[in-house]
Amino acid sequence: MLEGVNVALGVTGSIAAVKTVELAHELRRRGAEVRAVMTDSARGIVHPWAVEFATDNDVVTEITGAVEHVELCGRDGWADVFLIAPATANTVGKIANAVDDTPVTTCATTALGADTPVVIAPAMHEPMYDHPGVLEAIDAVAEWGVAFVDPRVEEEKAKIASEEAIVCEVARAAGDRPLEGEHVVVTSGATAESIDPVRVLTNRSSGRMGRAVARACYVRGADVTLVHGVVGPQSLERSAETPASVPYADVQQVETAAGMLAATREACLGDGTGNDTHETGADALVSAAAIGDYTVETSEEKIRSGQDLELEFEPTPKLIDEIRADRPELPIVGFKAETAGDESTMIDRARETLERTDLAFVVANDASVMGADRTKALFVHEEDAARYEGTKAGLAGEIADSLVVVLGDDRPD
Repeated sequence: MLEGVNVALGVTGSIAAVKTVELAHELRRRGAEVRAVMTDSARGIVHPWAVEFATDNDVVTEITGAVEHVELCGRDGWADVFLIAPATANTVGKIANAVDDTPVTTCATTALGADTPVVIAPAMHEPMYDHPGVLEAIDAVAEWGVAFVDPRVEEEKAKIASEEAIVCEVARAAGDRPLEGEHVVVTSGATAESIDPVRVLTNRSSGRMGRAVARACYVRGADVTLVHGVVGPQSLERSAETPASVPYADVQQVETAAGMLAATREACLGDGTGNDTHETGADALVSAAAIGDYTVETSEEKIRSGQDLELEFEPTPKLIDEIRADRPELPIVGFKAETAGDESTMIDRARETLERTDLAFVVANDASVMGADRTKALFVHEEDAARYEGTKAGLAGEIADSLVVVLGDDRPD
């Protein structure tokens, strides 16, 4: 996600600075090169040696005759993005008023003057975060184009955002954002149909693919609505990853196929009110969810075990067919999971779906990859098909890049 990106990491005197070492490691794990800048107050919380070890680079603790702020964040400087994490109320206020009395604020002023992207992750006690002056400073700096990663407000503290949220915002700030201004709706996960109050009919989808697509679209500048179903039966190891925290999308959580259709329809159509939906509806839909083909009549009481049982299945509506009827012009990307294993058969079945609902393209994959980190897939278009093998994050990036082309083709000259 951050391959080839140079991140200057500003560290200020919040107690959340203790998380800086792990954040620096995570930025590097995602591919970034990291160099840190620290205030004196931050040095009282985390030692510069620890940050040097985490970044594998010297740490700037003062501005000298080497003009480190210009070398890092000036025009033609080293950094592609200046990230301040954590940022105290004091630091945000100083940045809003161009007060340069620490290495971090001096780098911030330089970056803003040089049009180097700036990302700020505040961390402080909740009353400080709610102070009118702090909120005014945040609004002022945000109007200059600075991206803020909202803190998690818990236990009367505005805690620093998750590493996932910070990394996504840094990637978005550092990139070209070819999907900026576009609203992409992504469906993800499994659906579950109640048999009785205890039992459900579901499938093995983990939702990883859909979440990866949503993340990739967000990083490329899109506003993303993620309609997420349940996480299907997984081993303990695999089920550890859940959609509980998805900082890159507006998440609409659903359970049933009918619920997923209703939420997707609402997101794709828009309601003009701004309540829980994007006012203008979707510019594209990526239908990655494994939606159940059948539902059953739910028993109001638990069905007792040991008795003969017959369930009568009823087909569920096809989501992409329903959305296509609502939005004939909407670019839709479909997914087709197969167990045949034969490539030509997968392509043929994907093309049937492609032609039936006039899709932009179909991603065909083997059902055996459900819940796994890696995948094999085919990008199936009307006249050709391309193979992909690698991580789901990599496949998601390819899908998002293809969506850039599709939406670019659909824009008026």
